[in-house]
Amino acid sequence: MMAPVGDHRDIQLSIGFVVGYFCAATTGTVGPSQGWTFWGNMINMICGWLYLALSESSTKQATLGKMAMGIKVTDLHGDRISLGRASGRCLAKIVSTVIVLIGYLMIAFTRRKQGLHDIMAGCLVVNK
Repeated sequence: MMAPVGDHRDIQLSIGFVVGYFCAATTGTVGPSQGWTFWGNMINMICGWLYLALSESSTKQATLGKMAMGIKVTDLHGDRISLGRASGRCLAKIVSTVIVLIGYLMIAFTRRKQGLHDIMAGCLVVNK
């Protein structure tokens, strides 16, 4: 079913993108204070999480990059994922990264082309 024009999730995605871009552009130059570095990193992490989770749980089911590639994130049945599942997938990417990116390399070797974070969250990345 097509999403109505002006769907609130599209607005959230647009606002999230603008806020995320602003945070990324400004927090790196706040100053040498350790406190500002900590808070800048926290703001970047929160903006990144919001961007990914809101984008992948929206009616588009994709970030801007995924949209450009013609792919989207679904659950194991091909349905749109919830904000909670998208948040879990985002957090699981930390595990995929910490283990020397092996979680991402798994994509090349699994039957459904899932990374560790996709398996942990019960998600698939599929062609539109």
